Amino acid sequence: MLETTVAGSLPKPLWLAEPEKLWPAWKLEGDALAAGKIDATILAVKLQEDAGIDIVSDGEQARVHFVHGFLANLDGIDFSRRQTIGIRADRYKAEVPTVTGPIRRKGSVHRLEASAARTHTKRKLKFTLPGPMTIVDTIADEHYRDRPSLAHAFAAALNEEARELEALGIDVIQFDEPAFNVYMRDVQDWGVAALERAAQGLKCTSAVHICYGYGIKANTDWKATLGERWRQYEETFPALARSRIGQVSLECRNSRVPIELIGLLKGKDVLVGCIDVASNAVETPEEVAATIRAALAHVPADRLYPCTNCGMAPMAAEVAYAKLAALAAGAELARKAAR
Repeated sequence: MLETTVAGSLPKPLWLAEPEKLWPAWKLEGDALAAGKIDATILAVKLQEDAGIDIVSDGEQARVHFVHGFLANLDGIDFSRRQTIGIRADRYKAEVPTVTGPIRRKGSVHRLEASAARTHTKRKLKFTLPGPMTIVDTIADEHYRDRPSLAHAFAAALNEEARELEALGIDVIQFDEPAFNVYMRDVQDWGVAALERAAQGLKCTSAVHICYGYGIKANTDWKATLGERWRQYEETFPALARSRIGQVSLECRNSRVPIELIGLLKGKDVLVGCIDVASNAVETPEEVAATIRAALAHVPADRLYPCTNCGMAPMAAEVAYAKLAALAAGAELARKAAR
């Protein structure tokens, strides 16, 4: 009951990549980089275990970015043809590769790090992949020229990867869809359908993560424009409640999301963000427990999983892992109170 987990990414070691950056440059090359990615994956798993996290992740240590890390082993994408585009409804600019032909998976993308993580933990293991809509919003397209068609092409490739990860022993496969909080009408028209295509046929637990973004300035500035009550979830949760996705991960701590909105996810496991990734202030266990108690008014205890608001890749490692320790300690307080 109240098993803890993380949204996905964690800070990379100083010897592997630039610190506290969302798009960090690698500090190693060639074989040393390949080995370093695996070492960092194993380290992230062990540090999560030390912090007391129940369902650990690979920490996305082998990827420079949660979207573009997956794109690197796909046909139809030209990384030499980079364009600067506005993403998340032009919230911020990013330099992205271009789709120039049919999307196909060349082969396994994340097998090495997923296998390493599985080998080195006996705990439940989560692996994250970018969701189809969010990929579409984070790439230039000169081939499909139709967002739903491009999303379904990516969904097919994601499904191949997800099935392989499941066969390796991954317990939870989560698709990250921050774009679901931006293009709410598209979520209902084609976003959920593409997400379900990505998860098609999986027997392990499927999840989707929807949040208000990493703790970077572009996102915190955007949040300041959303008013006193953030109701984006109100438009997307009913569609997700009807979907075949098993879990929904959302932002809660230090947000203006009305807590009662999670009641719209009846029948789903809910991963409630109890850790603010936009602040370096480490939550106390009591603060984490208070967030859990608020959520328990709307979600049964056996369906609630204390989590982080979002990924922690741009955060200092010592802060991130202190927050994870607080998450575990707060969940234990809540468990004792619920007994």
